[in-house]
Amino acid sequence: MRVMTSSSGQEEAVTIRRSESADAQGIAGLVSPSALEAFGRVNVIQLLEKANLAVTVAGQQDEVLAHASFFDHPAGGVAGQDQWEAFLQQHFRAERCTPLNTLFLQLFVARPNFAAAGVKEIMRTVFNTLTELEFICLVIPGAGVPDPALEELFGPLQRRTRPGPACSAFSCPRGALCPRLHIRPARVEDHDDIMRVFEEQNPQEPFGAVEPGFLQLIETQDEERHAAVCESDGVAVGFISVSTDVDVKLLQDFELRELDGLYKPVEDDQTAAEPGPEEGGGVQRCDSQQQDTQPPGLEWDGSNAFCIHFILTDKKHETRSIDFIPYLFRLFPDRDFCFISVPPLSLEFPFLQSFFRAPPRLALSAPPCQLYIVHRSVLSSRVEVRPAVAADRPGVSELVTRLRLKESLLQDLDRFYGTRRDPDGVPVQAFVVQVDSQVVGLLILRDEQDVDFLRAHYNLENFIYFSHHRYEEHAQILLFILQPSFQHFSKHLFKEVLRLAHKSCLYHRGYPAHHSHQNSFIHHLDFVLHCAVPVRPRRQIIYPLEELGINAPPRRITEQQAQFALSLISRKLTLEPKVTINARIVVVGASDTGLSFLEVLCFCPHLRFNNLTLISTHGFPSDGNQEEAGFLSTSHAYSSRVLAQLPLLFRINVVTGKMVAIDRKSKHVLVSGGGKVAYDHLILCTGLQYQVPCPPGAVLSRSGSRPAPSNLLTLNDLHDCTAARRWLRDNFTELEENAIVYGNGVDVFTSVETLLGLGIQGRRIHLVLTPLQPSVFHLGDAAIETALAAALEKVGVQVHQNCLLTQMNDGEEDPDPLTAVSFSTDSEPVRLRCGVFLNLSNRGVDHDAFRSISGCFLVFDNRLVVDASFHTCDDAILGAGPLTKFSRYYHADEWSHANFSSTEVGQELAAMFLSLLDPSQAPVGRPSPGEDRLIPLYTQAKVQGGKLPGGLNYLHVSKPAATNQTPRVNELSHRVFVTGRVETGNYFSLHLDHYELVEELTCLSVKPLPVSNYLSLYGKHQQLLGQLSSCYHQGLIQDLYSFFGRSCFLAVYLDRFCDLEEELQQITSSEVTDEATSILRQDRFKEAETRAALRGSAVKYLSYNRNLLPMFANPVQL
Repeated sequence: MRVMTSSSGQEEAVTIRRSESADAQGIAGLVSPSALEAFGRVNVIQLLEKANLAVTVAGQQDEVLAHASFFDHPAGGVAGQDQWEAFLQQHFRAERCTPLNTLFLQLFVARPNFAAAGVKEIMRTVFNTLTELEFICLVIPGAGVPDPALEELFGPLQRRTRPGPACSAFSCPRGALCPRLHIRPARVEDHDDIMRVFEEQNPQEPFGAVEPGFLQLIETQDEERHAAVCESDGVAVGFISVSTDVDVKLLQDFELRELDGLYKPVEDDQTAAEPGPEEGGGVQRCDSQQQDTQPPGLEWDGSNAFCIHFILTDKKHETRSIDFIPYLFRLFPDRDFCFISVPPLSLEFPFLQSFFRAPPRLALSAPPCQLYIVHRSVLSSRVEVRPAVAADRPGVSELVTRLRLKESLLQDLDRFYGTRRDPDGVPVQAFVVQVDSQVVGLLILRDEQDVDFLRAHYNLENFIYFSHHRYEEHAQILLFILQPSFQHFSKHLFKEVLRLAHKSCLYHRGYPAHHSHQNSFIHHLDFVLHCAVPVRPRRQIIYPLEELGINAPPRRITEQQAQFALSLISRKLTLEPKVTINARIVVVGASDTGLSFLEVLCFCPHLRFNNLTLISTHGFPSDGNQEEAGFLSTSHAYSSRVLAQLPLLFRINVVTGKMVAIDRKSKHVLVSGGGKVAYDHLILCTGLQYQVPCPPGAVLSRSGSRPAPSNLLTLNDLHDCTAARRWLRDNFTELEENAIVYGNGVDVFTSVETLLGLGIQGRRIHLVLTPLQPSVFHLGDAAIETALAAALEKVGVQVHQNCLLTQMNDGEEDPDPLTAVSFSTDSEPVRLRCGVFLNLSNRGVDHDAFRSISGCFLVFDNRLVVDASFHTCDDAILGAGPLTKFSRYYHADEWSHANFSSTEVGQELAAMFLSLLDPSQAPVGRPSPGEDRLIPLYTQAKVQGGKLPGGLNYLHVSKPAATNQTPRVNELSHRVFVTGRVETGNYFSLHLDHYELVEELTCLSVKPLPVSNYLSLYGKHQQLLGQLSSCYHQGLIQDLYSFFGRSCFLAVYLDRFCDLEEELQQITSSEVTDEATSILRQDRFKEAETRAALRGSAVKYLSYNRNLLPMFANPVQL
């Protein structure tokens, strides 16, 4: 917020921000005749969509006071967007204007009394934001002149040709508003100015150190140590201290091989360089076998770097702190690299914009700081992005010489030179990045052929308006290579490629490991992800395609493709800055809670998390599918298909292993195998696991000191289920021994069905049910339980009720393998022969997790104790999910995270976490007295599904409920709708709450269930579901499956229906203006205006989503 003074002397508190689509109406209202004369008629929405940068000055009520849009090419059609540089330099004296340092003003509007002040504030903000920008040009067709407010800043460019083109050109240089700072050696008399800047900063300077000895740094300067200040109006406003006294061997924790380890290489003619790391679409991985910083095949001639020890700049001039860089490299003409180390909890400050971050060499390495490096090439002004030509092949060959796939890459380039098309015949374009006549980067793109598919399956419209982008303006990145030293040119590269290729959107597809052959070649992937925004996948409607026939969506939308994570680079995103967060965030447990937490963080478009780590026993759960593996029920949250659409694998480090200890003092987690993972924030969400049963007197150790019997299989995750399936096929299915399934809840029934599906006869299966615990979710429907008992009896499965394990192998000391097990029951004990024992009992906290938690003295009361904001007794450690319970301080023992949707808990944890780390969010205040004793209650549905005996597909969706809540009273029959029977495989039960919202549904069907569609029903009012209540009670609904399968419900299943709901609620509630009319009137919907507004919103919704809802009539066609 700053104060702007109008021409009449009026002062106004304003905010200068990036323009939003909501500003369009206000901007259009400011277009004056003089603006029309200078800029012509403009489509404001189109302008905002295609502008590289659009800036708005907003008043206190967020009204638009001034606006400016900037492009990377001139408007008016005076020159092609890919030819403007030659045009401008041919006809005007503009030889210093290049695509790297120039933008064009294509629209400026303002309230008359704020025009002069508004344009100055906008231009100053743009120059401060874009440090590489030197000129803002204005090209006006004809002999027009700029507005008087612009004329004050924009001077005419001198013509070279007469009469020349029919246009006028003007330029505003940086020096007019934001001149470069003067850099000189520091002197003792600068000390007072430096201390003033130091005291104006936060209590701790940017690196968290105490007050440095400025005088000592200044007085001890020599050839190896220098100190400098930056001056503004003769006053020192910044200070920097550098030195060549560094030992780069101390940087071996970082990946520096492509930078020659920061040494000066001397090429050996006898040896060739080893292939370096390369990217095939995954996260950058480092070879754990290579511990030497110096690449082989080279001789060394000392360090090639100098180090920044300290930097300080006042807030007003911090964006110009980069003016230090040219001065520093002049001090050390024999050094090519400059580096600086930054604590992980520090945000990236403007000085680091030209630096690139060196990644750690290994996932388990724990460098105490972040290393930022800049190469001398940042000083070059001869940076060119241009279409590739055949003469570039030697330069490209040298660029890829260290990459193992260099031959394949060169073949792709040769194919471009030959046909300009890919093997499928799709047009491709290639561009090179040239710095000082050296090729340092290559980008190949192809026209995007699946634009409609991308729009239907990903939320692209969160970032772009499709109607303003032609199909031919979309392209896919096939190949991207850029030397690490030139990472700071990445955004410029993409901006230039979009301009030269006449594209507006670039897409990167990231495929999972089992589809890695489809990945683009990206080196380095971090460079692309830093410039791109991740695009969320959309929940898909499951269409009855055969019934819809010609009314179904086009095949190009509904056909199945290999799933991928999508990232987008558009014109208006090329200059969008991101906040870099280097805090080391470690998540323990690949549970629904942990994955949901990571998902939210990875999908923040304006944030870049550099140090997200997931510790998981079996690595990232992307291979395989729980529904296919069987045994365990599923929450339908993170299937392999869903995980493939998320960018988690490309944005997080995965450490395979179990947490075995937590060191709170040194802040690291000890992982099985001896590895250490350092953290600044530790998130514990390991969930609950089935534990190895330990009969009374048995010597089995849950800690693993004595392994469980080889045929005792405890199933907790997809890896366990896949291994169990393999073991059973190899060691059990062909035998005649018994299979014991021990436990209770849905999992035991899905496991029995899996055994039957493997060909194991029912007579060999014994289902041993333990006494049901309140915390264990059961089937929840007496009709289903009765039918399941009959189905099990029909196939010969023997069921034993209320049993507890008492002996293994009749009490042998080492029961391996298990041959017999004994159980106590309500009557006589039961002894069973055993060939395999599937354990699904005793769900609790994993023993290693318990030892880690209790060993570091976190409060543990049967579960990890947390407060309402997820914090444990250590502020750096948070807990979430079923692992936790609320502190007894809240007197709410009946509620815990286990009572809610784990996905929602993870989302809320991420929201709380972002309020601490995201500088764009206002800090959350402390709760008021009384509120600090309340626990949060979440609203999303709990979901459980699986396949039950008899081949029945099961789905249960219910609202969260307390552990000891009294079961629903069945006398409210008018809110319970049931059709079909379990025995016939078409059972459907649906419950409404007292607001007539769907609060629970249970499906049991022999046919596959459209799960995504049915999950959309939760929380919907029965009136939105075709007057469900009245139709059911009138006997019009005989089968809920058929009822909800009608095409009219497809609009409800669409993921954007919730937006329509909100809009309709606003319309219907807008009439309630006072307390006297707060009760809904029965005749309100009869009012013409309300009905027209509701109808208009519905028609707009159907028209906007017509690509997915073509089965609805278009009002234009009626």
